[in-house]
Amino acid sequence: MEENNIDNTLLEKFQQEIWNKIPHLEGEKVVNVTPLIDLTEDLRECAKSIYKLDLDDKDLKIYGKFDSTLPSGSIKVRAAAHIIHNAIASGNLKGNQTVIEATSGNFGIALGQLSKLGVNVVALVSRKLQEGVFKELRNEKIRIMDLDMDICPAPGMENKANELAAKATAGNVRSQLSELGFNPEIFDINIEEIEALLAKQDIINLAIFLAKIYNLFCPKQYDNELNIDVHRTITAPEIDQQLHENGETLEDYQIVCSFGTGGTSGGLSQYMAEKYNKKSIRVVFPTPGQDVAGIRTKAKAFGLRLYKPETFAAEHEVDFEKAKFLLKFFVEKGHDIGESTALELYSAMEMAISKKAKKFVVIVADGIEKYKKNFEQISKNQIPMNISLEEATSMVDDYDKIIWVHTQYTPREEGIDIIAKSLGVDKSKISVQKAKTINNLLTNQEVPEELSKELDGSKGKSLLVCMAGNTSLMAAQVLASKGIITQSLNGGITNLPEGRGKNPGEFIKAATE
Repeated sequence: MEENNIDNTLLEKFQQEIWNKIPHLEGEKVVNVTPLIDLTEDLRECAKSIYKLDLDDKDLKIYGKFDSTLPSGSIKVRAAAHIIHNAIASGNLKGNQTVIEATSGNFGIALGQLSKLGVNVVALVSRKLQEGVFKELRNEKIRIMDLDMDICPAPGMENKANELAAKATAGNVRSQLSELGFNPEIFDINIEEIEALLAKQDIINLAIFLAKIYNLFCPKQYDNELNIDVHRTITAPEIDQQLHENGETLEDYQIVCSFGTGGTSGGLSQYMAEKYNKKSIRVVFPTPGQDVAGIRTKAKAFGLRLYKPETFAAEHEVDFEKAKFLLKFFVEKGHDIGESTALELYSAMEMAISKKAKKFVVIVADGIEKYKKNFEQISKNQIPMNISLEEATSMVDDYDKIIWVHTQYTPREEGIDIIAKSLGVDKSKISVQKAKTINNLLTNQEVPEELSKELDGSKGKSLLVCMAGNTSLMAAQVLASKGIITQSLNGGITNLPEGRGKNPGEFIKAATE
């Protein structure tokens, strides 16, 4: 691209305000590195005191790569800066353009660094995000569009029920775009394509499409090879450089990371293959149905362009209900780690116990600040808010009511049968709340009168059930803030034995109100 098409003023500001403050190459050396901290003894202590396990192997070594210390507080600033730098230097992004992206939180917060340069950022996010993530986005002056669906939808969700719900969601998107100053007439001209994307719950490509029709810049983090490149050329060499300074080499280590977009795992895998001709990346996922901040379950990784499991040494699924006690231990020890790092450390502990590996580098992608509310609940040892089917059935007599909660869907008669049979209760025990009631609960953070009456009539606890466990968990969190104790069924109706493998349209339908 011609030099005069590059916004040189923006490029200079970017290099001064952002690029020079994050890890980058100067010659052959990575500068501004993040800490690589030895966590071996703390993990040994945690294993023994919390899980009654002995990590007695004298050769055990576990380092944490603390990217929680980066500007914006997460590893995502590496990819965001790399992509934006490339866009400015190639003339694809100018200072008068708006940046738009779908994000589960950290990448959007990282893009917020652009506010220092006067660049506007619009983030498409899910209402399911934790309260602290929304706070961080607002702190970074991000313009938020919040949607009642996952940024990371499960595959195979396209059905007639979604097509009906898409029309209502499109109205919500149009309204929010108008409030942000975008011309609604452009939206109306492209309504068919927008509704088709919403029917698939494809928020990733919705952001790309909105960028196209409104002449915005979309980083396309889920498809952009630069997301991989930054970890191949900076993050991995940076870790290796730090280990060499300790007289060690990354060749001897297993790298444990979680999966969000596939950039970190992809870049680290490429480096290990090119430099040492080996597979060393252990990718960790939460167990099916669990909602762990900022990362995907394995099922939700399939279909992503940057998901390349053939390059990994292994994939591990870890139950966050077990790992959360490790999170509590490490945070109270003074380590700034988030929920995904707790899964990684738990997985490393399991591998060390089984003697599958002895040396690990765990990627600390972000810290605890955004997840303080959930962490405080763990610290107080309150009643678990999110429980498995097995746990729910073992205490089903303690529930006075089973309540369906969702903002878009209600169960058909077949769906009510599935819930009743799976829990071993009579159908009369199951109550279905209107979609608008749950919308009001989550939007206003207040308990609507109709739901309040339902809960007031309950003599014991109530179990909340929804599509995949996310809406019911959010509802339980809002209710808990009002002093009302309920529990959310992990995985929702789509994770019940009789519901697995079926098209959700067989047992749910779009809500009419």
